[in-house]
Amino acid sequence: MKFMKLGSRPDTFYSAESVRTVSSEVSSDLIIEVKGCKYLLHKFPLLSKCLRLQRICCESPETSQHQIIQLPDFPGGIEAFELCAKFCYGITITLSAYNIVAAQCAAEYLQMTEDVEKGNLIYKLEVFFNSCILQGWRDSIVTLQSTKAFPLWSEDLGITSRCIESIASKVLTHPSKVSLSHSHSRRVRDDISCNGAESQRHKSTTKGWWAEDMAELGIDLYWRAMIAIKSGGKIPTNLIGQALQIYASRWLPNISRQVKANQGATSDSDSDSTGEVSSKHRLLLESIVSLIPSDKGDVSCSFLLKLLKAANILNASSSSKMELARRVALQLEEARVSDLLIPSLSYSSDTLYDVDIVLTILEEFMLQGQSPPTSPPRSRLGFERRRRSRSAENIDFEFQESRRSSSASHSSKLKVAKIMDGYLQEIARDINLPLSKFIAIAEKIPDFSRLDHDDLYRAIDIYLKAHPDLNKSERKKLCRILDCKKLSVEACMHAAQNEKLPLRVVVQVLFFEQARAATVGGKVAKLPSNIKALLTAHNIDPSRPPRTLSTTTSIRGDDQWSVSGLKSPKSRTSTLRMKLAEDDLDEYDMNPDGLGRSSKFKAFCALPTGPKKMFSKLLSINRSGSEKN
Repeated sequence: MKFMKLGSRPDTFYSAESVRTVSSEVSSDLIIEVKGCKYLLHKFPLLSKCLRLQRICCESPETSQHQIIQLPDFPGGIEAFELCAKFCYGITITLSAYNIVAAQCAAEYLQMTEDVEKGNLIYKLEVFFNSCILQGWRDSIVTLQSTKAFPLWSEDLGITSRCIESIASKVLTHPSKVSLSHSHSRRVRDDISCNGAESQRHKSTTKGWWAEDMAELGIDLYWRAMIAIKSGGKIPTNLIGQALQIYASRWLPNISRQVKANQGATSDSDSDSTGEVSSKHRLLLESIVSLIPSDKGDVSCSFLLKLLKAANILNASSSSKMELARRVALQLEEARVSDLLIPSLSYSSDTLYDVDIVLTILEEFMLQGQSPPTSPPRSRLGFERRRRSRSAENIDFEFQESRRSSSASHSSKLKVAKIMDGYLQEIARDINLPLSKFIAIAEKIPDFSRLDHDDLYRAIDIYLKAHPDLNKSERKKLCRILDCKKLSVEACMHAAQNEKLPLRVVVQVLFFEQARAATVGGKVAKLPSNIKALLTAHNIDPSRPPRTLSTTTSIRGDDQWSVSGLKSPKSRTSTLRMKLAEDDLDEYDMNPDGLGRSSKFKAFCALPTGPKKMFSKLLSINRSGSEKN
C-alpha cells in the first residue's frame, strides 16, 4: 500500500496525568480540549497554519496565562487532531489509506488551506490522495471503507464519490493494468504468463478478481459501487451474480442460528440489540436483492432460494420476497428439494415449512409464457407440393423455433414435476400440514408432466401415515389426485396391501394391474393373502390373468362385458375407469336397502361374473366393517 511521510522532527509529544504535552523550551500558552483530552500547546505553530484557531482566539479574550479552546465536534477524534498538530510542529507523520480520510476531515475542520500558508496540509493531502490513493486498487477499497466513520464530511469533500469512481473504473479494466497492491494481485499475476496471455485454468478467477476485495465494504457503499459497475455496461451479468454470492456468503452466514439464539434473549436491552441486528441484516438482504441481474441464470437457483429463506427469517418486505419468488420460478427446474424446505416463522401457521411461498413460486412457474407440448396439426393429405415464397419459409422457420421452445418448456415441466413430488414427500411428514395445501401443490402440476405417479403415491402414503385421523371423505379427496394407471408394478403391489387407502383406489389398482398383465400376457402382481383367499373362494385363480375375449368366443348372456370394448385393452381400461368414476364403490353411494342408483347398478352389472362377485364381496366386507364401527 502507498504511504506518505511529512515532517522531519522527532516526535516530542508525551502524556502526563491524562494531558498531552509537547516538549519545548517555551512554555505552552494554548490549551485545546478534544473529546475529553487536553493538549498543552503553543499558539505560534498552530495559528500560523489553522485559520479556524486564529478566528477562535480572536473572538475569545485571554483571561489567564493559557487560552482555552474547546473543540467538541472535532472529526476524527484525538488521533486526527494530533496528526494536524504534529504537522504544525514539523514532527514526522505517516499518512496512508487507513488515516487519510480522518486527516482530510480534520484539516478541513481546522481550515488548513493555502490561503493561510503555502504548502499547507490540505494541499499535500489532496496531492497524495489523487496521485497515490486513487491509483491503487487496495488503497481505494480501504479509503472508501474508512469513509463510513465520517459519512457527512466524506460526502461533502467528495472523497466517497471519487473512491467509488476509481473502484468502478478499475473493475472495468483488465487486472494486469491495475495496481492491485494486495495479496490477491499476486494470485492474478501468477495466472498471467510472461507473454501476457491468461492461463485457461484460472481465466474465470481472473475475470472476477475484484469480487472478494469488494466484499469487505459495508452494504451502503457496496451498493453504490455495484451500481457504478453495472452502469458501465462492460462487466458480464453472470460476474455480477457471482460477486453478489460472494458478498452474501460474507455477510449473511447462519441467519437461522442467529435468530434462534436471539429469540432466547429475555431482557429489554437484548431484545433491542436483536431488533437492531435483524434490521441491519434485513436492509442488507433487500439491497442484495435489488442488485441481482435481470437475466435468467446469472445467479443460481440455490442461491436465490437461500436468499428467500433468509428473507423469511428476517421478515423482509413482501416486494423483496415476491421478486425472489419470481426469479426462482424462472429457473425452478434447477432447484433442489432441500432448498425448497423454507422454514415457516409465521404466527398464523403451525407448519414446519412455508408452503405458501413454494405454491407462489409454482404458480409463477406455470404462468410463464410456455405453450403446451402438443404436436401441431399436420397438413391435410392430398395437398400437392408447390413452390413456397421466402415469407412462407420464414414462417416455417419461426414455427420450428416455437416447437423447440415448446419442447424445452415441456422438459422443464417434467423436471419441476419430479422436484415437487419430492417436495411433497418431505412436507407430508408435517402433522400440521393442512390437506388443502398438500392437494393444492399436487394439482398445480399438469397431468402430462407426471410420466408416472410413483413419487406422488409415496407422498400420499407418507401423508396418510402422518395424519391417521383423516376421515373417509378426506382420504378419498386426497387419493383423487392419484392416477392408478401410471403406477409401476411395485407401486401397485404396495397399494393393493395399503390399508389406509380408500377401497375405491384399491379396486382400481387391482383392476389396472390385471388389465396390464392381460395386455402383456404376464402374471398378476402378488396379492395380499386376504384378497387371494377371497378370489379363491369365488373360483378365481389370482395367479392367472383374465382370459382375453374375442368376438368369436361364446359368452353367456349374463357375462357379456362390452365385447366391442374388449377388442382393445386401452378401450377396456378406459371403459372401466369411466364406470369407476361414476361409481364411488362406497356405502355412502348406496341406498338404505343396499342397492345403488340405477345407472351405477347397470355399470356394476356389466362386469363379468368373477370380478363382479369379488367386488360384491369387497363391498359387503367394507359395509359390514363400517356398520360395526
